[in-house]
Amino acid sequence: MRAYFLSGPGVDDHRRVRPTEEATGVPRTGSFRYSARARCELADAVRLLGDVERQAELHPLIVRVRARPAGPGILRSQLVTDRLNWGPFRFRITYQADTLRVGPDEVVMVARQWPRTTVHNHTRLTREPDGLVRVDVEITLSAPAPLFPYAFRQARAAHQTLASRLPAALEA
Repeated sequence: MRAYFLSGPGVDDHRRVRPTEEATGVPRTGSFRYSARARCELADAVRLLGDVERQAELHPLIVRVRARPAGPGILRSQLVTDRLNWGPFRFRITYQADTLRVGPDEVVMVARQWPRTTVHNHTRLTREPDGLVRVDVEITLSAPAPLFPYAFRQARAAHQTLASRLPAALEA
């Protein structure tokens, strides 16, 4: 739901020298899905899920969100900083998260980070007969092969946590 994102060319502009395609590996892609249900207004759910800054309260990795100018075809663009662990090492990454579409029952976001890592978040919202709002999220991550297993595990774990926190946030 977060369009959470681990991705983006141009995000780390201070890095002028980047490894060649051969050095970063052939990209791999994988997807996962999750759902959450909450008693809330559909419009409130869309507002929360379409706003990366508000989602930072729910996403376990995000430590900072900064607005940046949105390019053509982008509704909102932000730089997001996550705090990650890899064994005994703790580090931060910053990526560009773009909101591409926010509709009455849909949110589409994409995040990009060097090297060639992209997270596409497609969220669909439905009012169910019992009055609850169902949130269905599909996350597709693409990353260089050596980075993919770690990035995919981190994204899936973060989104599982976010999904568990979402109902309470929407019902508050």
